[in-house]
Amino acid sequence: MQAVALGVLVTAETHEPGWTGVVAAAAFVPAGLLAPVGGALADRLDHRRWLTTTTLAEAAMAATLATLCFTHHAAPGLVTLVAFLGGCASAVGFPTYQAMLPDLVAREQLLAAVSLSSAQFNFGRVVGPALSAAVLPLGASASRLRVPALDQLTTAAGWVFVINAVSFGAVVGALALTVLPRRQRSAVVEPIVRRIGDGVRLAFGEPGCRSAIVLIGIVALLGSPFIALVPAVAIVGLHAGAGGTSALVTSQGMGAVAGALALAPAARVLGRRRLLLRALFALPCALVAYGLAPTLWSAAAAIFVVGACYIGVLSGLNTVVQLRAPVEARGRVLSLYMLSLGTIYPIGALLQGQIANHAGIRPVTAGSGVVLLVAMAALVVAGRSLFAHLQDPVAEPAVPEPVVAGEAVAP
Repeated sequence: MQAVALGVLVTAETHEPGWTGVVAAAAFVPAGLLAPVGGALADRLDHRRWLTTTTLAEAAMAATLATLCFTHHAAPGLVTLVAFLGGCASAVGFPTYQAMLPDLVAREQLLAAVSLSSAQFNFGRVVGPALSAAVLPLGASASRLRVPALDQLTTAAGWVFVINAVSFGAVVGALALTVLPRRQRSAVVEPIVRRIGDGVRLAFGEPGCRSAIVLIGIVALLGSPFIALVPAVAIVGLHAGAGGTSALVTSQGMGAVAGALALAPAARVLGRRRLLLRALFALPCALVAYGLAPTLWSAAAAIFVVGACYIGVLSGLNTVVQLRAPVEARGRVLSLYMLSLGTIYPIGALLQGQIANHAGIRPVTAGSGVVLLVAMAALVVAGRSLFAHLQDPVAEPAVPEPVVAGEAVAP
């Protein structure tokens, strides 16, 4: 909801589409740049306390945005700065959220937990814009006595930010009731740069983690840009306008949710590694079909499959890292996985977008699927060990002694 309201607010204030991209980047860029810092902190600090702190910081930034709107001080530069600070809070907290999952569920349920996490995120991408579209007009109607119309819109955006700020209370409440195992921490406090460096060595020293990070980098460069280029496919490629963009985004999100819910049952039949390999090869095939789709509805059907396959790749590779990363460095290793995805994806989107300016968006989308399929086939032939290391580790990790809620170990 907040992402939509931010875009509407700065666009209405400036009438410059470039500001929409700036405010979106301000909230997104920290996720890539600060992920290693968040990973190092996740391995050092108490998970519940640190995640509660970063969640409250995100809530504070949303409340600040609401205050700026209600007081009519929502200048684009100031709004962008607050969005950036909120993105920073999210970026340093997200590795902790990821690192907590193996402590919350049994090992054999981890893929289901990761896929449900992906499902709720993608469900939010579908429902959030719809709720924002409902709240913005209601907020504007409640402030009709204000003039000019821009004041109405600013106040309406403020109510969206209020709802977002209050929603973080559910996260804080859940964390207060969460039972986590006791964690052993070193008494020696190392500099954060050294801890990040140790995390890099551990990540690339563990074959499964190394394989997952390399593969997600390849997928981020060649496959992931389809997400950023959906508007171009709808508007330029299919001449379907903004309504076509909404249809494709919704279909992709529904496919991701359906795929996420189907992962755990499919893994019980095929096994996690075999399911992941099938998703890695099905994704490029689905991208080719999406790029070649001649109509909006055929493209919507194809991107539904793309969304399902893509979530299978992301959840499968994330689960590999969760299972194979050393417990004491899980947050740092996961942050490198997220860094690979978060930094290479924008590069891929930029490159494919520039190529599409000359070659056309649909040929580029289909071509990216072909190149990704060739890359996966080449890795099978030349780097069999890369895929072999995606299997589960043989040794079962020791199960730490649980503690009751509220008995968190101090950093």
